[in-house]
Amino acid sequence: MSAKPTTHWNPHFALGITGHRVDNAAFTGNVAAVTTALSRLFDDIDQLCAEFAGRSGRVRMHNLLANGVDEIAASAALEHGWSLVAPLPFGPDLNCAINSGARTVEDFTAVCEGRAASDEQVQARAQAIRALEEHASVFAIADRDDAISELMLAKLAGPADDRVNARLAALYSINTALAGRVMLERSDLLIAVWDGETTDLAGGTGHTIKTALELGAPVLIMHPSCPEDWTICTLPEELARIGPAADQALARARLGALIEAALASMEEDRRVIERERWRAKAGFGLGFYRRIERLFGGRSTGSGTVTATYEAPDAIVQGSAAAALSAAQVAISKARVGGSGGSDETLAALRERILPTFAWADGVSSRLADAYRSGMSLSFLLSALAIIVGTAYLPLDLAKYKWIFASLELLLLLAILLITYAGYRRAWHRRWLETRRLAEYLRFAQGLLLIGVARPIGRWPRSERGEWPERVARDALRDAGLPNVIMDRPYVRSILTDVILLHVTGQRRYHEAKASQLQTAHHWMDRSAEVCFIAAIISVAVYLLLEIGSLLGLVPQGLPYSVAKSFTFLGVAFPTLGANLAGLRYFGDFDRFAAISRGTAMQLSDIETRIELLLSGDPERLTYGAASELARTVEQIVVSEIESWQAVFGSKHLSLPA
Repeated sequence: MSAKPTTHWNPHFALGITGHRVDNAAFTGNVAAVTTALSRLFDDIDQLCAEFAGRSGRVRMHNLLANGVDEIAASAALEHGWSLVAPLPFGPDLNCAINSGARTVEDFTAVCEGRAASDEQVQARAQAIRALEEHASVFAIADRDDAISELMLAKLAGPADDRVNARLAALYSINTALAGRVMLERSDLLIAVWDGETTDLAGGTGHTIKTALELGAPVLIMHPSCPEDWTICTLPEELARIGPAADQALARARLGALIEAALASMEEDRRVIERERWRAKAGFGLGFYRRIERLFGGRSTGSGTVTATYEAPDAIVQGSAAAALSAAQVAISKARVGGSGGSDETLAALRERILPTFAWADGVSSRLADAYRSGMSLSFLLSALAIIVGTAYLPLDLAKYKWIFASLELLLLLAILLITYAGYRRAWHRRWLETRRLAEYLRFAQGLLLIGVARPIGRWPRSERGEWPERVARDALRDAGLPNVIMDRPYVRSILTDVILLHVTGQRRYHEAKASQLQTAHHWMDRSAEVCFIAAIISVAVYLLLEIGSLLGLVPQGLPYSVAKSFTFLGVAFPTLGANLAGLRYFGDFDRFAAISRGTAMQLSDIETRIELLLSGDPERLTYGAASELARTVEQIVVSEIESWQAVFGSKHLSLPA
């Protein structure tokens, strides 16, 4: 049985937008110029997309839909036929009311409830924002809507209260910064209309620009007074010398390079994937390493199986991922924008593409790991057997048949060469590491996607050889997009409990079992090697005692001669077995991998405790910000663990056991 993963997701160029609101003087004095400049820039982007991707339309804009630059850019994006994604800092109704500019309790309440405001300008703004929301895929951070609404009504109802204003400003900035982070994590480029004044106001334009650069996302900056002369920055330090681009052609070339990188053809990646074949189980020979682990460490049910069987790509949705997906479906159906019911494109992408791809990569990688490690383990065993078989004629006193033993030794040595050649020829080591990276990047996909967290473009690990796993994982996760939900507290609690905590607990238990198993294997292989060397010492010592005894007349004089060949054989066999066991222990690095798994388990245990404390504590503390940060921490633990074990095994190529 064989299977291939789904590879029909399409790369897209992802934009973020930030800029001043209508209360900024530099912007309001140049609205027409900014609108024209953005339109021309979007034309350039369309042209470059067509040039590098063969067709236009592969652009996705992430936009917070604030009144001002955001609104202008969103309208222009829809005119260009781009997809519009709105990570809103508030629920759709509250977002509309805040950005409508309502100045009275009555108008604010009316807009929140979907009724017409008495102020015509407020109503016009509200209608414009709702129109954009209807054309966008909305991911709304609404867990603090009640508190923010209450503060807004208090502010509008009476004289300015410093405490109310300060609290409102804090919550407003926090949620705007959270929505901005969601946008930045998915953007190849942030377009910013900025006057260059300040970067320290959380959620503000300057702060969003600075955060983007710190996350590794490039930023295209246009000043409201001269928006046509935009420049592209890639480092936070460049903000200290920001100004119009000296060479606009060079700036456009940098834009083209970003688009080309985002839309590069996946054909080569697809060919790499298509060459790999998923199989339900490893062959008998490929399971040799697992049997070694079982012999010395006892393969626990928590860390794997002795018979190497792998979950089928088309079975994972009804198998290991069923509980998390079922909980996610219930949560999404209740929090879906526009009412309950229906499915979700992000959830569909998980079911149909991402999780099957994970299962495929996990199975392929496990089989390649079995082939690579079993090949090396078998080579160590055959090396020892070759020496033992080559000298076995001595105790049997079959010197005249030495050619038979020599022939068997030669066959064993040729088998080692054949295994080594096959490993190099089929690149077991490289393919194992690559497919394992892809599997681990996608392992926590459901937790990341359903809570709206992603690894920023500038934070993906870089590999010396072959970055296709990073590219495939990044494009697959980005193609799934954001769930179209109102992120209220019940949704956050459900995803945190039934998806993220479920994953963390399972992985913590796995790494604990794995660490125990590997440590046991290391211990008993070490002890076995020691026993072999002690046995060798004893065998040599016994022979020498027989010789001394013969000289002293304590044993028959002919006895040492008659057993000399047997003791010679034992003196060779025991050190050979001991050396090969020690070599296999060194190759497997059981102790170091046990330490990596132990450290990972401890980190996951800490996260597990933090999640449980958050879920059992004050409901007001259960915020989207807290949950999303926990998800980012889990994802970082996963990536760090990949980097740790690849740093150990990356240089351990299949080689002759010399």
